[in-house]
Amino acid sequence: MRAQAPHRQFSERVLRQVRLDSGRALVRAKFSADHSEIINLRCVDDHSESDREFGNQLWYFEGIGVADSGSRQNIHGVVEYSIQFGLQELVEDGVFDQASERERFRSLYNREVNTPSWRQPAHRFLLAGVMAITALMLLYLLVRNLLA
Repeated sequence: MRAQAPHRQFSERVLRQVRLDSGRALVRAKFSADHSEIINLRCVDDHSESDREFGNQLWYFEGIGVADSGSRQNIHGVVEYSIQFGLQELVEDGVFDQASERERFRSLYNREVNTPSWRQPAHRFLLAGVMAITALMLLYLLVRNLLA
C-alpha cells in the first residue's frame, strides 16, 4: 500500500475543483447540497504524470451529510483523478458511512494503479506456460508430419 502523499501545496484552482467534485459526490449520494458540509479535504496519493504514463491523485474528504429529511450523519468520501496532460480528469468518487468502507475502495484503487510487470511471478508463469504449450504443439505437428 502506498504511503500518504507528501505535504504538497496545491493551487487554489485544484482545491476548488476537488471541493466541487466532492460536493457533487454528496449530491449523488442523496445528500442536500445546501445543508451538507465538507469539513476536511486531503490528498492521500499523488503520482505525477511522466512521459510514459498518466498521473493520478486520490483525495479523501470528511464531512456531515444532511439528507432531504433533515437527518445528519458523518460521511467519509473519496475522489479519484487521472492527471492527463496537466489536467485533472475525474475518474470516480464515492461517499461512505464508515472510514473502513472507504479503505476498501483504496485497496481496489491501489490494485488498479500498480502497473503490471514481468517481475511479478504470475506473469512469468504465464509466459513460461505459453512457451511450453507452443513448444508441445510444434513438436506434435512435427511428429505428425514425419509419420504421415
